[in-house]
Amino acid sequence: MTKPIEIYVDADACPVKNEVYRVAERHGLKVMVVSNSPIAVPRDSLVERVVVDGGMDAADNWIAERAVNGDIVVTADVPLAGRCVKAGATVLAPNGKAFDENSIGMTLATRNVLHELRSAGEITGGPRPFSPRDRSSFLSALDLAVVRLKRAGFGKKM
Repeated sequence: MTKPIEIYVDADACPVKNEVYRVAERHGLKVMVVSNSPIAVPRDSLVERVVVDGGMDAADNWIAERAVNGDIVVTADVPLAGRCVKAGATVLAPNGKAFDENSIGMTLATRNVLHELRSAGEITGGPRPFSPRDRSSFLSALDLAVVRLKRAGFGKKM
């Protein structure tokens, strides 16, 4: 038997949890909803709520320590995305943007520059508001990621 596909959701500020549940249910995948405080999750044996104790990065660390090749991580946190990409996981932002080995370096560098500018008092704006189009893009990207992993042999019983 091959490794099952698992989905890890960095859930504290995730706007697409319901979309994750829908795709996971359709494909019969386990979902770990990881947060610093209790979050309501569906009563479903495939959905597990994980509440971590500790500091700001506790949920990120929990996910990064477990996510491997064949898993999907949903996060808007760029450093967490970088750690998970390095571990071989498929990583998606809530707007459907995929983080991969080709894009994560530039994404981290941009994030760090903007952080430095904000620290120096520059007004850099912020992310644009989450839109219905982002939600739709995410749904498509997540479904495609699951299909690709299944085609690669993950989640199949041998």
